[in-house]
Amino acid sequence: MTRQFAYTVFQGRAGDHNDLAMPGARAIGEALARRTGIAPFVVGTPEPALNTGWREELDVALPALKQLQARFDDVLAKGDVSVAATSRCAVSLATLPAVARHRPDACIVWFDAHGDLNTPEASTSGFLGGLAISGPAGLWDSGLGAGLSLDRLVLVGQRDLDPFEQDLIDRRGIPLVEARGDVAAALRKAIAGRPVYVHLDCDVLAPGVVPTDYACEGGLSLADLRACCEVIAEQAFVGIEIAEFQYAWEPGGEAFSPDPLLDALAPLLAQ
Repeated sequence: MTRQFAYTVFQGRAGDHNDLAMPGARAIGEALARRTGIAPFVVGTPEPALNTGWREELDVALPALKQLQARFDDVLAKGDVSVAATSRCAVSLATLPAVARHRPDACIVWFDAHGDLNTPEASTSGFLGGLAISGPAGLWDSGLGAGLSLDRLVLVGQRDLDPFEQDLIDRRGIPLVEARGDVAAALRKAIAGRPVYVHLDCDVLAPGVVPTDYACEGGLSLADLRACCEVIAEQAFVGIEIAEFQYAWEPGGEAFSPDPLLDALAPLLAQ
């Protein structure tokens, strides 16, 4: 039986440093609509980035994030595969508790150059996106719920970790698949046959592959990412959220097509 795919685009604020990720998410939604003929469900309204501390960012983001969480609850309760363009990593404060509620059997494969495991007290930057996993894991109260067990987490491509994050990874034995060698084979071992929900922060890719907010040396190629997606497609696939894809390399710059990125993700997007 073919499972239904549900497409979502998030357009609200979520700890944005600039105004490039909301149109980036919209571009992904439009590209998916061209490929599938299905218009995405849109949550939130674009507003200028605040580029401020986590508390203020979270307060202004909460109404739209709660709307998105309701959308995820609806999609996952139906058993549909969720495909979402979520603009920024902080949006996972809303999505992961919903995934944990409906698919507690799934592992979360988190592609990112960073850990996003800081708590507000541990964070040195005060960046909301750096708290994206720790809130759903119950390490602090975001107001959006928790329920994510860290033993369901698989990290891929992290190469810029704060001391707090590294210590947490070491203490909890969280698998970390490095962005070198046969990444796909290492990922297959870490997944261990479990159902998979994917978070993709585009800065897991090597600098210069797609526009994103941070450039961190090293990283995956699009070929690496596709090989990983082929491995994930071997498992029961719960869904994917695509974050930190920016519309252009710089404000006012020429639009960058998300098609090469979506081609790499194709093994997961085929209905």
